[in-house]
Amino acid sequence: MTTKAEKDFLAQYNIHDYDVPLTSVDIVIFSIINEQVNVLTAKRTDFPYKDHWATPGGFIDIKKDSNIQQTALRKLKEKTGYEAPYLEQLGATGNNERDPRGWSVTVTYFALVNAQEVTLSDDTRWCVLDNDGNSTCSTLAFDHDELIKEAFHRLRNKAQYTTIALHILPEKFTLSELQKCFEIILGGKLNKSGFRRRIIKGNVIQEVEGESKQTATRMAQLYRKADDEDLHFYMREIYAK
Repeated sequence: MTTKAEKDFLAQYNIHDYDVPLTSVDIVIFSIINEQVNVLTAKRTDFPYKDHWATPGGFIDIKKDSNIQQTALRKLKEKTGYEAPYLEQLGATGNNERDPRGWSVTVTYFALVNAQEVTLSDDTRWCVLDNDGNSTCSTLAFDHDELIKEAFHRLRNKAQYTTIALHILPEKFTLSELQKCFEIILGGKLNKSGFRRRIIKGNVIQEVEGESKQTATRMAQLYRKADDEDLHFYMREIYAK
């Protein structure tokens, strides 16, 4: 219960009596294109770093956004054209050096999307990541190269004990496509029988009845993510070789 003294204090309190850091949200958006992990970058239209590439994001709009999750979802929709199936908060970083405009804090999210569902504009592009999470494009603005590496290592780590890679695939996929997706993220090969046993026993996918896909050698059953399955956690981690 708020006391009268507290109400009086809040009524005269002015947040601008104190220094307030710049506060933004940055989103590291991953997909797989041509069997490589890619990250979406956007060209900046204003200073600082005008015409440089950066991760999508922006300042929190206190009139539109009731929380930082809404900021991330809004910016994600603006840059990809649709609502990503997976969005996770990575963490926050802040100091007086990362932004030439002054003391700055950013909350970083990472998202997984299927590249075929993303509508690129003239100021967005995909950049290939190497096996350590380094972008093969030009150096990005601010500290965004480091934000991407941190998000990539989180993605790779979570792929060892969750079904996170499901969120990069199209709605329907084969077991081989699912395994390949995990292998690309993990950076190595997985045992076929062991991987399939892990996936099937976890009940994280379900057959698309009566639908299959022609592969190089045979017709392969199509699957989709289980209706009630968002992110499944396994007791044991898997490691690619």
